[in-house]
Amino acid sequence: MARPIWTGTLSFGLLNVPVSLMSGERRTDLHFRMLDSRDRKPVRYERVNAETGEEVPWKDVVKAYEYDKGSYVVLEESDIKAAAPESHETVEVETFIDAAAIDPRYYEKPYVLVPAKKAEKGYVLLRETLRKGNRVGIARVVIRTREYLAAVMPQGDALILMLLRYPQELVDPADYALPEGKAADYRVTAKELQMAEQLIDSMSGSWNPDDYKDEFRDRLQAIIRKRIKSKEGTAQIEDEAEAPEEATTNVVDFMSLLQQSLDAKKRTPAKKAAASPRAPAKAAKAPAKKAARKAAAKKAPARKAASRRKAG
Repeated sequence: MARPIWTGTLSFGLLNVPVSLMSGERRTDLHFRMLDSRDRKPVRYERVNAETGEEVPWKDVVKAYEYDKGSYVVLEESDIKAAAPESHETVEVETFIDAAAIDPRYYEKPYVLVPAKKAEKGYVLLRETLRKGNRVGIARVVIRTREYLAAVMPQGDALILMLLRYPQELVDPADYALPEGKAADYRVTAKELQMAEQLIDSMSGSWNPDDYKDEFRDRLQAIIRKRIKSKEGTAQIEDEAEAPEEATTNVVDFMSLLQQSLDAKKRTPAKKAAASPRAPAKAAKAPAKKAARKAAAKKAPARKAASRRKAG
């Protein structure tokens, strides 16, 4: 059984739906090891100093950013941890938009959100509301140590979380030399357009993903099986241990939470409303923080260091 990447909550407004984030793709690439052709021994990759040729142990390896040709700035682990987002298992939906508004180029990687036990009502409520309005939720989510932009969308009985690329990760097509203008500017005649349309119509069909196979992979696997059989080789695959069952959740008054979310949306600007799930917790801690602020001033650096270690 597949293991969850993390177990947390799907949050929109004041509603929190306990979910597990599961992988939505299956890698089918064939992995190869490099062997020495002379004795069939594995070829090992080593970390060596480019100048001395000596192997460098992991404890002496540091990360550096090349800001100019041959010029580097070294980053400490504390620098990277300081820049990392706060580690939390929450899909925080910030806004809902029309599903057709997202350029397909932004879609990057799929995940599946699976509800915890007794959390099905909130899950179905969001799924069917999105489906009815043909909308998707735009959210932020932390996976391991990086924060991603994501879209939450219904698909069949599931809520899919699709990681999105940031605008700076896309190449503007205008950066390339593309044929601009009308078809007539390139001597494309009306007759040619008509014939092209007829050809496309004759080749049109419905999208059925099962009709398409990775033929190169299939042929290569057949060769591998033949080689294994001829050498009487065997292969063993260990099944992964089953993941523990998710914790049960309490019954939630959805009508009350929905009404509170709507009221909060009317009273506060959009940016503050997006952060409303965290607001009660911050308000509850405020008096205690104010009372202990002076007493804890000297301990602040230690607490910051500890929180950064926890976030990493």
